[in-house]
Amino acid sequence: MARYVFKLPDVGEGIAESEIAEWRVKVGDVIAEDQPLVDMLTDKAAVEISSPVAGKVLQLLGNAGDMAAVGGPLVILEVEGAGTPGADAVLAASTASVAPAAPAAPATSAPAPATSASAPATSAPAPAPASRPEVAAPKVSAAAPSTGLPRAVGEKPLASPAVRRRAQELGILLQYVPGSGAAGQIRHEDLDAFIARGTASSAAPVGRSKRDGIEAIKVIGVRRKIAEAMQRAKQRIPHFAYVEEIDVTELESLRKHLNSEHASRGKLTLLPFLVRALANAIVKFPQVNVTFDDDAGIAYRHAALHVGIATQTANGLVVPVVRNAEALDLWQTSVEIKRLANAAREGKAKREELTGSTMTITSLGALGGIVTTPVINAPEVAIIGVNKMVERPMVRSGQIVIRSMMNLSSCFDHRMVDGFDAAEFIQYVRAQLENPATLFID
Repeated sequence: MARYVFKLPDVGEGIAESEIAEWRVKVGDVIAEDQPLVDMLTDKAAVEISSPVAGKVLQLLGNAGDMAAVGGPLVILEVEGAGTPGADAVLAASTASVAPAAPAAPATSAPAPATSASAPATSAPAPAPASRPEVAAPKVSAAAPSTGLPRAVGEKPLASPAVRRRAQELGILLQYVPGSGAAGQIRHEDLDAFIARGTASSAAPVGRSKRDGIEAIKVIGVRRKIAEAMQRAKQRIPHFAYVEEIDVTELESLRKHLNSEHASRGKLTLLPFLVRALANAIVKFPQVNVTFDDDAGIAYRHAALHVGIATQTANGLVVPVVRNAEALDLWQTSVEIKRLANAAREGKAKREELTGSTMTITSLGALGGIVTTPVINAPEVAIIGVNKMVERPMVRSGQIVIRSMMNLSSCFDHRMVDGFDAAEFIQYVRAQLENPATLFID
């Protein structure tokens, strides 16, 4: 048998290194040719890397969250036939670089403080959360082991986050709950059985009690990319916000009519109408549809509207791009928004579908609040925030009437867009949305 060193291939133009998002294999696995090895993160897209050969995994050269250089060794495999020259030296070096495991810290040591960000779901699991400091041992039933615990002293109870959350809400210390799952994992049924035995009330005080413990979470993957991008945007871009309320009563009437008359073409939301309004508006206000390379000092004005649609996923916020939105009708825009959003949520969006936007729309739907101040998606110079639509009493021609109202909360890069230009731009968008027939006038 020979050793084969798999090196990280080129994952995109101009990328010298990439972050390990998630390993698909572990040491000792026997894999087939073209079997997925690892997901590598580029910008906000996870790229699946497959093995070019069959073999057995001997060494993984990195952990989730580590950066790997393009062309650098990533995995060492045991294969039949010819291997990679110098593979034994690479394996020896990688083995030698692994420090011996440090002795376990004393039980009284405090965990390190953590950030508030949460690790993305597609990344390799974060370090196990530090267990909550135990309170004084409660009384248990006579059927419990003599130690008072259903597991060895110092052994951490295994349970899913959902089970841990439920136990905390019930005031149950998992240390005292026997588990029936694999390796003694505690399941919801075990909590139910524990409660049924009448030990729940004695396991921990129910009601308001002190909560202790700090959970250390390594910020990796998409969450780290988001954090870095937001920090750069706020550090380098002088944001200013402009908020305007819009009467969308007529637009809502038109939207419902189109959905009723053309149900076979799919359901329209408000977003395709807003995209159409923006596509029309940039013809009059091209200075808003700009990407600004502040390092080179060059602003690029785009004739096309490549609109980013901020999409919440299990891994964090990503921005798939509807290209040449000016050339699409309402239903084509709707279909493309849904297709891209689904691909992003499933982690299947391609790199080219997540880059190249010239302006971004961000919306929290029913959670949109009254006003937001969204962060510009650099290198763009404008982001349009959609707030929730509500019915409010308004004065029209001296009469109080109920109208459907919605705010647009938009932010602009003051280096490229003056306040007067931003106001005119939003007022033009407002005029189209309040008089929706104008959306279809060339």
